[in-house]
Amino acid sequence: MGNKLLRGTLLLSSASLISKILGFIYIIPFTLLVGSLGYNLYKYAYGPYTIMLSLSTMGIPLAISKLTAKYKQLEREDVIRKIVKSGMVFMLITGMTSFLLLYMLAPLLAGIVVDENSEGNSLESVTHVIRVVSFALIIIPPMSLLRGFFQGNDSMGPSAISTVAEQLSRVLFILVGVFVSIKLLNNPIDNAVGVATFGAFIGGITGLGVLLFYFWKRRNLLLKPRNQISIHHDISVMAIFKEMITYSIPFVIMGLSLPLYQNIDTYSINTVLKSLGYQEVAAENVNSVIGLAQILVLIPVSITTGLSISIIPNITKSYVLNNFGLLKEQVGQSLLILMFIIMPAATGIFVLAEPLYLLLFTERNFPILGGQLLVVYAPAAILIALYGVTSSILQAINQQKKLIIGLFIGIFIKVILNFALPGIFLEKGFILATYCGYFASLTINMIIIRNKIGIHLGKIKYRLVSIFISTLLMATLVNMLEKALTQTAGTFLTVIICSLSGILIYIISLYGLNFFRYKKFLKGK
Repeated sequence: MGNKLLRGTLLLSSASLISKILGFIYIIPFTLLVGSLGYNLYKYAYGPYTIMLSLSTMGIPLAISKLTAKYKQLEREDVIRKIVKSGMVFMLITGMTSFLLLYMLAPLLAGIVVDENSEGNSLESVTHVIRVVSFALIIIPPMSLLRGFFQGNDSMGPSAISTVAEQLSRVLFILVGVFVSIKLLNNPIDNAVGVATFGAFIGGITGLGVLLFYFWKRRNLLLKPRNQISIHHDISVMAIFKEMITYSIPFVIMGLSLPLYQNIDTYSINTVLKSLGYQEVAAENVNSVIGLAQILVLIPVSITTGLSISIIPNITKSYVLNNFGLLKEQVGQSLLILMFIIMPAATGIFVLAEPLYLLLFTERNFPILGGQLLVVYAPAAILIALYGVTSSILQAINQQKKLIIGLFIGIFIKVILNFALPGIFLEKGFILATYCGYFASLTINMIIIRNKIGIHLGKIKYRLVSIFISTLLMATLVNMLEKALTQTAGTFLTVIICSLSGILIYIISLYGLNFFRYKKFLKGK
């Protein structure tokens, strides 16, 4: 059982990591092909699509996984059949509804970010790309349900393969399609971006195809034939829907946190900057640069969140058993793991902001402005990662309602300050608004954790201090090295040498501070 669980966890974690890497790498050649305005056009489409996708799936895949496992344990094959059939119908309905809604709202959403006589991306172009990407909403929800069903049957391989196949086919379609459209067919940028947004549909078809293949291949193992099961009528379809939706709502709301922050920026930056006297094209360029900087900031966030969340099942078990001594240790250890990775990663991006942005996004995407904004944005990775992990801890101890309240307080602050701070800090105001929103939500999370569990960092305080000292030393030396190399080496060599040197300095410093002597520092010595 342990080996099976470990294998499943490794498969899903590896698939998620590969998918995230592919999702980052393709942005670099994509922005080279379409430029900042083209990337912004792409972002206009994917912002509302991400929110609609979250709402259309509503956390159902996770609910399906839990319900399937539950009734499999109870040997209620008749209920599992109801779950699959009713869940698939529900996903098809929500997928089609969200598709129609996004398709019809496209002109309204486009009008929020660009004017009818815009000098940058046109109203028609934005409307077109939003409508193109909306078609993927028909495919993705039923695909997500099948992934949940496989996971509920302890069959992680199909979900992992489907995840990678979906992302790989999407990325390949985007890059090949955009290259052919621009370089071979000489189409305008907006047409090429339209091709790129259709990649979501292609990826969905591929991922769904993989799952259907495995479902057909393993159908006799996943579902017993109808004539071999006992049919009962004690659990209705409506009861299944109620259980499914009740379980999924907290997860969908929390899954919306990052897309909401991203969309608040995407759909307010142009309006706010134009009210401050910026031209349409200049406002769109700032919008694009902030989006590209955000991609870099979220890379370490995605890694640390995945690593830290692996501790959550143990936190849930300790909470159920009322073992608060162990629970405090587990919370402390999860925060330690988080800080061990996120502190040097965020600091490294901060120190190397200008050459890193220039290397990845080139002169075509305003490297001076990009570097300046990335310097401000980089430390936000620590706040965002801490918020993600503390949110998971609160979900593990059944504090979803308070967690949701904290999220919406942060969102409210973000919206208000997105309109207030740019008048003082210009482009940096949007980033500072993100800091304030996440800080408010994180503060609420920490207060709840302290009241419900208690936060005891005594056993890890020395190692936390070691992380801070090692990070500071790394930042100081890498900053000196970066200034020296800028005069003699190119951007690529500067980033590579400084990155490798930073990792080496950080590890050696921690070793020198006896950080890795676990038992000694667990006792707080």
